[in-house]
Amino acid sequence: MLKYICFLPLLFFASHVYTQTKLEQYQRTDVQHYRFSIRVTDDNDTIQGEAAITVRFLQQSTYFLLDLVNQHGSGKGMQVLSVEEEGKPVSYEHSDTGLLIQTAVAAGSVKTYTIRYAGVPADGLIISKNKYGHRTLFADNWPNRAHNWIPCKDHPSDKSTVEFIITAPDHYRVVANGLLKEESALPDHLKKTHWSEGLALPVKVMAVGIADFAVSDACYAGAIPVYSYVYPENQQAGFYDYGFACSILPWYVKWVGPYPFEKLANVQSKTIFGGLENASAIFYAESSVRGNGKAEALLAHEIAHQWFGDAATETDWQHIWLSEGFATYMTNLYLESKYGRDTLVERLNQDRGQVISFSKVRSTAVVDGSVRNAMELLNVNSYQKGGWILHMLRCQLGMGAFQKGIRNYFAAFSGKNATTEDLQKELEKASGKDLQQFFHQWLYTPGQPQLKTAWQYDSVKRVAHIIVTQMQPDLFSFPLKLKLVTANKTVIQTFSVTNKETRISLPAGTRPQQVVLDPDVELLHEEAK
Repeated sequence: MLKYICFLPLLFFASHVYTQTKLEQYQRTDVQHYRFSIRVTDDNDTIQGEAAITVRFLQQSTYFLLDLVNQHGSGKGMQVLSVEEEGKPVSYEHSDTGLLIQTAVAAGSVKTYTIRYAGVPADGLIISKNKYGHRTLFADNWPNRAHNWIPCKDHPSDKSTVEFIITAPDHYRVVANGLLKEESALPDHLKKTHWSEGLALPVKVMAVGIADFAVSDACYAGAIPVYSYVYPENQQAGFYDYGFACSILPWYVKWVGPYPFEKLANVQSKTIFGGLENASAIFYAESSVRGNGKAEALLAHEIAHQWFGDAATETDWQHIWLSEGFATYMTNLYLESKYGRDTLVERLNQDRGQVISFSKVRSTAVVDGSVRNAMELLNVNSYQKGGWILHMLRCQLGMGAFQKGIRNYFAAFSGKNATTEDLQKELEKASGKDLQQFFHQWLYTPGQPQLKTAWQYDSVKRVAHIIVTQMQPDLFSFPLKLKLVTANKTVIQTFSVTNKETRISLPAGTRPQQVVLDPDVELLHEEAK
């Protein structure tokens, strides 16, 4: 049922519009810029909003759709008060499906629409009290919850620049994406804070945090300022824990390429996630601050997202491993560089165990286009298996070609959207290898190799005969390292496995003491009994 209608002539085509898919609607427009002016108060949870949205039309249009939750029975949701195009009122309709704006424009036109609205956010902007009982307001947009408090195209395929202009009681500090443009006092103990981000972002990582913060200028990583925002009660512990960013950020710059934003803020917050990679303003759970340095891996994961997920963004949710798998493996690479290969191997073994366990419960491919709720993709396939796939690419291509391909991928898609196929092409160009089979079997095929090993020793010919059998239904092709240990020596050789059964013969002066598959931890597999 339509809950709010302005200008009745819009009714004759509204039902048709709402039967079209969101994808069809998204293809009509490309948002260029958001300017969100938000007023908040300590008296209640109602926000007063004004969104100036600059839109480029990809098709000739008489209307377009933005995502914005309407008010519902609970009293939460947003009520649209007016819509203007270039300062002139236009017809609109606000329903449970979104905000439909009537406008007659030619393909290629660029228009700015100003939407004034108000309401209590049902989600997306979390208004609550922190663990010390102080009121806080934190954006929590991931994956597509922003439309609960701001009008937008709530999908990763549409990226744009953004500004947040926040008017709030003056006891708050405000942090958001980008650079601080203004912080000025207003009458009645209010303060205006203006942040602006110039690199195109998906809405999922646009964010603002409003709280009583203690703020530290932690360091500069080259020309990039690094800040810590923590609750005043956690000042000493928080500044210590978040200070690890000062070594993490420069390492990523050296390994991947230039940091894509103009600042990095690490923020203690009240959200539903342990860490949320908002561009240049990362939010971490309240519990992340302990003063013991245990948050280093968490920081490394979220900071990696600044390149992978924030700057270079997946086109759609099924490619989310390009975000989470990268953050998982880049964390492993960073920790390997700092603490040694044993740390990498330990984390890979832990991740492999989780992948195997998950595959027994849910047999789906990493790139899973059947999922409609992006929250369901926050799973082991996207994180640990995605990380393992990158590790295998490193091992099979060599670190030089692997790193070159990753750096080229980031350079090509920073500020843009990418698919799994885009990554494949960049790695193929960097390595000179055809990776079609690799990507098909590891990313578009469920499961992983289940390998059963049997061997016999021929004491006359002094040869070990080894049989490796793939037990899973879909056969994989991969290089397999095998280590043969005898009393006199250890031999490691690599073999190509393509069939269900692979027979290998290795010289062995004495009866083998041990036959080990994948001794260097380079293959995602399960050893079948």
